Amino acid sequence: MTAARGATWLAASWLTAASWSAAVCWPAALTWAMAGVGALALGGCASTITDYEPRVHVVQPGETLFNIAWRYRLDHRQLARWNFIPDPDLIFVGQRIRLYPPPGAVSGSARTASAARSPSSAGSGSSAAGSRGNARAAPPRPPPAPVLPAPAWRWPTSGPVVSTFGSNAGIPTGIGIGGREGQAVEAAAAGRVVYAGSGLIGYGQLVIIQHNDTYLTAYGHNRRLLVDQGQTVASGQRIAEMGLGPEREPRLHFEIRRNGTPIDPLQYLSARR
Repeated sequence: MTAARGATWLAASWLTAASWSAAVCWPAALTWAMAGVGALALGGCASTITDYEPRVHVVQPGETLFNIAWRYRLDHRQLARWNFIPDPDLIFVGQRIRLYPPPGAVSGSARTASAARSPSSAGSGSSAAGSRGNARAAPPRPPPAPVLPAPAWRWPTSGPVVSTFGSNAGIPTGIGIGGREGQAVEAAAAGRVVYAGSGLIGYGQLVIIQHNDTYLTAYGHNRRLLVDQGQTVASGQRIAEMGLGPEREPRLHFEIRRNGTPIDPLQYLSARR
């Protein structure tokens, strides 16, 4: 059994589940740079979501809980909780990852209300009925993930904004910054590299950095990566070289995610670089 280890499990939810319901082709002999662990993605096509169970993701070589969560726009902590994964740094090839809450995790309040309306719990003098109603009630829903303060962001590269958040001119979950091929791409804030590779189709060479338990940033369409998974980086540290994006034009795709949800980077970046 092959373990997909390291901080790389954070890299995950660039694309929606619908856009990844089709088969994904993995390039032959693609070597993944992992934090202390190497994994080889074999040639051929493999479905990342089973056709007969569309809300379950089957772990492929080189994947981590982080990049699975990123792909489906989920919080990695949710996936760990829903799948009873005590060590989020350890998942294995072939493991089935639930992409939705288990029964009771979201319906506890509804079931409790239903029990309150049932005849067995309606009687005011029956302690036994009350006990049965409590037994049927699901555990309380976990509290929402806390929102930690955002770091002091800096622009990841110099150049004009060529596509805005939500625009069809680029990947709508972030912004596109133009420039020249090979120019420096820098970390927008200090953090830890949780993904570095090319496993998410449409993003080219991609780096994802975790800044705290709330915020992640991603840097796509790179020509060359200069950091490895698990590496700690400083704000402004060079992490990659700009490559070619849509229409073969030099571009950096930049995203900020808050608790797994894409947000507009222009709301956080200064007016000009």
